[in-house]
Amino acid sequence: MARISTCLWFDGKGAEAAGLYTSLIPNSKILTNFGQTESGEPLVVDFELDGVPYQALNGGPLFKPSEFASIVAHTDNQAETDRLWNALTADGGAESQCGWLKDKYGVSWQIVPRALLKSLAGPDKAGAGRAMQAMMQMRKIDIAAIEAAYSGTSDSGG
Repeated sequence: MARISTCLWFDGKGAEAAGLYTSLIPNSKILTNFGQTESGEPLVVDFELDGVPYQALNGGPLFKPSEFASIVAHTDNQAETDRLWNALTADGGAESQCGWLKDKYGVSWQIVPRALLKSLAGPDKAGAGRAMQAMMQMRKIDIAAIEAAYSGTSDSGG
């Protein structure tokens, strides 16, 4: 067991959320669950997302998830970005700006293509600025549009 992990507070459905998350992220798994809530749900579910430890706590309605903390998923291509985005916004999830979303459990995620980070940190500072402006207009990140903005072959963001 890891010495440090992130605990996510749920008002029920923590085991369901952990099951969804581990089904979406490669190299992920449910580790343990223990305790029981009044409704029969596990009180605590320990799980890993690509080796990073998390804990889902079915602690009740006292606290709600917020953007104060989010799970960041780095993606390698548009297909992976689309797959995660679509799965996490389904069934009551909500899109936000600049690659942010909330899933149906209220947990905030950032779906960040590595190509976005490459453009934002690229050696062409003007290109990085154009890529940033393009990103600021997006909900789900469009890698082709980011790369076009960086290279100056698109009028996205200026």
